[in-house]
Amino acid sequence: MSQPKPLTINTDNFESQVVGADVPVLVDFWAEWCPPCKLLGPVVDALAGEYAGRAAVAKVDVDANGALAERYGISAIPTTLLFVNGEVVEKFVGLVSKQTLAEALDRSLDAVGT
Repeated sequence: MSQPKPLTINTDNFESQVVGADVPVLVDFWAEWCPPCKLLGPVVDALAGEYAGRAAVAKVDVDANGALAERYGISAIPTTLLFVNGEVVEKFVGLVSKQTLAEALDRSLDAVGT
């Protein structure tokens, strides 16, 4: 069985997959040309597998989805936003550790009682 991958989010599915999600959603705003984004990618992929069924992990390509990046004030990438009940509850700018993101997901799961 293959490991779950992050959801690919765009302007068409953002509302249903992120804002309307019934679990916390960690969203990585990235771009193909961004070296720190490429370093964060495997971390995001690993978290998608580790939190499968409890939280969602997603990626937004800012080059293809500029309106979403603008909507959330993304001025540097990678930026990772944690959504709970459709609201941003945590924001991380730049390359952050897996532990930092996992702790944020754990806090969000504790907050929603999962």
